[in-house]
Amino acid sequence: MNGRQRFAEVMSYGKPDRTPVLYFGTWPETKVRWKEEGLDAVMMKGDSAGPQISGMDTDWEMSPDGKGNIWNSQGLLEYPPRPQGKWETIEEDASTKTMRTPFGGIVQASKIGSSISHTLKHDLDPTRESWEIYKKTLDSSDISRWRPGWEERIKQINSREHMTCFFGGSLFGRLRDALGVEAISYLPFDDAALYEEMIEFQAEFYIALNKPLLEKASFDFAYIFEDCCFNTGPLLSPDLYRTYFDKRYRRMNDFYHKMGIKYVLIDSDGKIDDLLPLWLESGFDIIFPIEVGTWKASPVAFRKKYGKRMRMMGGVDKHVIPHGEKAIRAELEPLKGIVAEGGFIPMPDHRIPPDCSIDQFRKYVKVFKEVFG
Repeated sequence: MNGRQRFAEVMSYGKPDRTPVLYFGTWPETKVRWKEEGLDAVMMKGDSAGPQISGMDTDWEMSPDGKGNIWNSQGLLEYPPRPQGKWETIEEDASTKTMRTPFGGIVQASKIGSSISHTLKHDLDPTRESWEIYKKTLDSSDISRWRPGWEERIKQINSREHMTCFFGGSLFGRLRDALGVEAISYLPFDDAALYEEMIEFQAEFYIALNKPLLEKASFDFAYIFEDCCFNTGPLLSPDLYRTYFDKRYRRMNDFYHKMGIKYVLIDSDGKIDDLLPLWLESGFDIIFPIEVGTWKASPVAFRKKYGKRMRMMGGVDKHVIPHGEKAIRAELEPLKGIVAEGGFIPMPDHRIPPDCSIDQFRKYVKVFKEVFG
């Protein structure tokens, strides 16, 4: 049974030959540490995906040659807004670099390890004037979005044996990145019409851009990026979700299903409890990454509450891995029941941080196989 077949059997509650051994990549610093510890593998450069570890299934988010990933649908399409400007360095010192973005925003990035950049000015202002400029950079008919060599890559994708996905879109997550949390939180109350137009425009953009892709290429699932929750709950209320997002996601999910994509996955870190039932109503099939966090999310509890309608990936506390075999086993053993039931692929609940050595991670892979067979 190859990786695609195994994934299909798990998600259809069938009979896979074994549990897929997967993860959600690492911090760039982790790759540096693992390389210093002797790891020689594909995907060892700065990207968060991978690296490909011996004994695990082929990485699902990045192509085996390391040239394609979720965000460009395995090396086929460029999705982000395409402004005319370029990145410019405004100021730089030993620890930070301050830059002007192609949109005119200003960010200060750390030069000491991975961290979220500090935004001094956002790319998009919560005004119609700013939006009219910004949305021109989201042209789904721009054929230059197709990456060079896409015809040959489609042949490779269609003949692959490992499971993978394409980028299905983002209605809140990328808009939040452009506006900032404060502006996107006030906008539905300050200018509801503009807020709704932004969401509607994006929904149509992703459908239009992905239609010709899905007419040519086959994928195992669509990947929707939202990251709309934090450690106490969501960044938007269930009422706002119902009013503005539900009908757009129903449309997108229906479209992807009709184009032959059996499963649509939604990605949000944080405490997702308040939005989870609404995502299922909107037609999402897989919830990811079931971040355990300080709020102690449990795939077992979610399955008990929502049944087989809720398929999952994730749910393993990544911070347990450096604590050794006993702690790893204690984390994995309670998941055996729902793994056997199906519709769930256990994997670390986000990128592996650099406090984990390559030997510790290999121990996790060893224990994983012992626990799940």
